Amino acid sequence: MCGVLRSVSVSASLRIVRVSPGLTWRALNENGVVGAVTAFLRPDNRWFVMFDGCHDEAYKPLLDAVAANTGSDLHAMAEETDDAAAATFAKLGFVQSRREGIFAIPTDPLITGLADVRVPDDTVIISAADADQDDLRLLDEALRADVPGNDGWVWDPGDFHAETFSDDFDPATYLVAADISGGTYIGLVRIWVGPGMPRLGLVAVLAPYRRRDVARALLARAFAVLHERGQAEVSAEIDDTNTASLALLGGIGARRRNGTVEFVKPTTGK
Repeated sequence: MCGVLRSVSVSASLRIVRVSPGLTWRALNENGVVGAVTAFLRPDNRWFVMFDGCHDEAYKPLLDAVAANTGSDLHAMAEETDDAAAATFAKLGFVQSRREGIFAIPTDPLITGLADVRVPDDTVIISAADADQDDLRLLDEALRADVPGNDGWVWDPGDFHAETFSDDFDPATYLVAADISGGTYIGLVRIWVGPGMPRLGLVAVLAPYRRRDVARALLARAFAVLHERGQAEVSAEIDDTNTASLALLGGIGARRRNGTVEFVKPTTGK
């Protein structure tokens, strides 16, 4: 059971308590818990908050507690159809930062048109399981710099290892492209395979190596594995401003199903 680290009275009937482990705060009144919020810091130095079971009067005191601890802009996510969440965030001072579409992408090469895609002669594709972890981590950081909402991402090596080799890691669908002449890693496709539909986490190539069909070759190799297993579709999130990814995945049959909105509350006085 979580131990209370700090208790702050915000009114005669409401108290905010911070609990351990982690950065979680709960709002309590005479009847018990009336809301909670958890904050977490991503490797791109962005603080995100997640509310849980909040009564209306609990949102602001909980958010104030997080802001006092982080001293930073705060980010939050909601489904694009969740008008209630959007209204709540607006009342709390959040503004819309960006939007992502959630897509379903077929794996059948006869639908995607990837059946005849070949790996470029100057490129080799290997499994992430066989890649040098430090080089793979640096490649991931470099690729994220061009992904909307991920700029500034810097991994702790231990955190990168833990995420890469999590339960959803599949060595056949997390692939790395390398330049043969220098052995430099130039791109990757990362498909997490867990319960439910496989998820395309990233497909990207470093700028000097684009327009050579490397990304399509990576997708062709990973999708072929999934298609042979009978997994007909892959999900993916794409920022609405990411025209390159929208064109690439739209060109192989991606269909938008729904989406999410990211909100940000700037630091007071910033």
